[in-house]
Amino acid sequence: MNSKDVAKYIEATDGISKPWLLVQLRLKKLQERRSEISAEEYITELADIQQALMNLGEWWLESKMKCFNSLPMRIQY
Repeated sequence: MNSKDVAKYIEATDGISKPWLLVQLRLKKLQERRSEISAEEYITELADIQQALMNLGEWWLESKMKCFNSLPMRIQY
């Protein structure tokens, strides 16, 4: 699957409101450009995508808290 296929899937499924799909699209586009950019640029962009992915975890917790009006569940061992 290339970035055009991912973009078409996002459009077809109204995925523009699903930030995890947009992260996947960014990652696929970076993968396709890998041979055209320097190692430093690749690492910088990959780190930026990783940070966007990590921010999704925070977004998910905030969404969960708003939806259920409670703190995130804590696992007890």
